[in-house]
Amino acid sequence: MIDTLKKTPLHDVHLALGAKMVPFAGYEMPVQYPAGIRAEHQAVRYAAGLFDVSHMGEFIAHGPQALDLVQRVGVNDAASLAVGQCQYSAMCAGDGGIKDDLVVYRADGHYMLVVNASRRAEDWEWIVQHTEGLDVTLEDRSDELGLLALQGPRSQDILDPLTDLTLDEVEYYHFVDGNVMGHPATISRTGYTGEDGFEIYVAAKDTAEVWNAVVEGGERWDILPCGLGARDSLRLEVGFALYGNELDEEHTPLAGRLGWVIKLDKGDFSGRDALVRQKEEGVKIRLVGIRLSERGFPRPGYAIVHGADVVGTVTSGTVSPSLGYGIAMGYVPAELASPDTEIGVRIRDKVIPAVVVRLPFYTEGSVRR
Repeated sequence: MIDTLKKTPLHDVHLALGAKMVPFAGYEMPVQYPAGIRAEHQAVRYAAGLFDVSHMGEFIAHGPQALDLVQRVGVNDAASLAVGQCQYSAMCAGDGGIKDDLVVYRADGHYMLVVNASRRAEDWEWIVQHTEGLDVTLEDRSDELGLLALQGPRSQDILDPLTDLTLDEVEYYHFVDGNVMGHPATISRTGYTGEDGFEIYVAAKDTAEVWNAVVEGGERWDILPCGLGARDSLRLEVGFALYGNELDEEHTPLAGRLGWVIKLDKGDFSGRDALVRQKEEGVKIRLVGIRLSERGFPRPGYAIVHGADVVGTVTSGTVSPSLGYGIAMGYVPAELASPDTEIGVRIRDKVIPAVVVRLPFYTEGSVRR
């Protein structure tokens, strides 16, 4: 099966570094390197880690009505974006279910939509359907671009000497165009770890050279290459949802703690009527953070219980490398979603006591807001 998977421009680099490769979203991706997931996780929290996220999809919308298209498909208000600013958003089906979460970049003359690799084909088809009647052109540049995520409190120290840009002027969820190691690049102060850091878009052919330069420049700061395992534990600690785990077409953004990205007053968009209805009627289930009160490793698929009743399922779970106890997310009935509500997680044949907590679990991150 693995021979049929797509490969990022860094595939050979990962193999040379001794990465353990696994199938993910149609790609062969590194899940961890020899140092191990825990070491990679701690490197990001206290120094820096470098991730290959070249599997993500990048769509470009340009033309007189590019903004109208972005407004049609997204729940957030892209009209509020200045050039050089990006925005977290979601796309919904007509019934309000989440088709994908994404980041919208407003550049000078176009918009870039960065979508999940697992949803790339479906998202493309969905967005194309919404171009009807609009003067807009779409391009799928996913295969032309490489994408690196440099994350951690030492990220700027590492990247500063490699670029002609003044990174201190780049605010959170903003981006600039310039050069890294002489190669054209777009650098955004974004990421999915809860730490300060940057995502670096470069041509696919330049990705390996930029990766190697960042790793070499980060050696004095104890940088580590990081895989999917650390990416998952880092994002879970800060309560970030993952498509396919917390987010899917069975749940709306209101149920999935993304109500803050929905702008109902911006005009019509896909799923708006359903979201208005749900907001008026009240959300029946909600995504919550769960902290285990005793030792245990909560895994996706484990039952969430209240008394003798199964009330939900763990969508993501781990033993937090930063905090030392079991943490999870999952959907529960709205009446059980308040912080301090006592519940349990069934691990094998035993129910481990747990409590609903406010997210994020980890609050000491270096991210600049």
